[in-house]
Amino acid sequence: MDFVERLSDEIRSREGELVALCQALIRIPTLNPPGENYREICEVLKARLSARQMDCQLIRAEGAPGDSDTYPRWNLIARRDGTYGPCVHFNSHIDVVEVGQDWTVPPFEGVLRDGRIYGRGACDMKGGLAASIIAVEAFLDLCPDFAGAVEISATADEETGGYGGVAYLAERGFFSPDRVDHVIIPEPLNKDRICLGHRGVWWAEVETHGSIGHGSMPFLGDCAVRHMGAVITEMEEALFPALSARRTTMPVVPEGARASTLNINSIHGGQAELPADFTGFPAPVVPDSCRMIIDRRFLIEEDLDDVKAEFRALLDRVGEARPRFRYDLRDMHEVQPTMTDRSAPVVRAVTAAVERTLGQTPDYVVSPGTYDQKHIDRIGRLQNCIAYGPGILDLAHQPDEWVGVDDMVVSAIVMGQALATLLDTTRGET
Repeated sequence: MDFVERLSDEIRSREGELVALCQALIRIPTLNPPGENYREICEVLKARLSARQMDCQLIRAEGAPGDSDTYPRWNLIARRDGTYGPCVHFNSHIDVVEVGQDWTVPPFEGVLRDGRIYGRGACDMKGGLAASIIAVEAFLDLCPDFAGAVEISATADEETGGYGGVAYLAERGFFSPDRVDHVIIPEPLNKDRICLGHRGVWWAEVETHGSIGHGSMPFLGDCAVRHMGAVITEMEEALFPALSARRTTMPVVPEGARASTLNINSIHGGQAELPADFTGFPAPVVPDSCRMIIDRRFLIEEDLDDVKAEFRALLDRVGEARPRFRYDLRDMHEVQPTMTDRSAPVVRAVTAAVERTLGQTPDYVVSPGTYDQKHIDRIGRLQNCIAYGPGILDLAHQPDEWVGVDDMVVSAIVMGQALATLLDTTRGET
């Protein structure tokens, strides 16, 4: 039996331990926003990984968006060095989104039922975090004298952009090519798919301006909401058809995301919304301001400056047709598209592991939304990075979110085999 077979069998034998770890992580409600219990989950992981002689650092992202003394942004990096060689890094985010409605199971109990573990974050991505830890622990126990280095990170705030997590760490050199060679992010992309990257994103706020007036005499005011309505009409008639006609060669899933897209994230105009327990009426005024947040996802074939210019040209066209039309356009957030080459070492290693474990070649996909690969690529300048992990992406952020136990085991085996390959671990027959 070769080393890879021994490692795979060892990971399979730890299924119960994998389930227990995933459940324990789910039971720590790391809700973001606001960013709860980050320190607690990092301390749990530190205690566990220190037992495998991994050097653990707790790093607070002081000054990052959202960081405060009430909700500090804590991150964990655990590292074990062998003899000289490459470093393989497994990165998982620890935050989860709000629970929402319509759950039929408790969201923070890690209920195990019919081969599934239920809970907020089970799929996205505490199941992947648990699988990577079991894979690394099994590898270290079987091969304590390996060449190279192994790292595991548990990072904050991916759900809100990753600025208190991977971005903060990348800015400080933790993902630089002279420290790390290969990165696997166990996001829930299915056990038979390798995610090479993601589309780009531009968030912006548009504000149309008017003049306040009495609601009974709207002709004496200037309604900012009507101005915004004209903007939306122009989007419907000109922009949305143009975006849907653009296609990418990136293997984005699902199929609809292979086109450029724009989502209207929110609109607010006029007076602030009244409290639910308020029994009166709003005042009769013409709104002098209307704000809209747009979420524009763009393709690797598109240039971000062109994306912004296209939208500003739309606003200018509206202004040419509407007297008194005024607007402000403010950037909120932007991320360039990224896609790792299929010939990259980490892609080849995970491909071989999937083929060996599942008997099939994996699908190569690109995510419609962004994840922390953006910071590893753009800030860390490390392009040898992919997402691979257990779980079904469509279940993320849904009620009754779950991850399959079998999927976690298979993904842990794949990650363990890829780790052994990337560190060039070879052992003879036993």
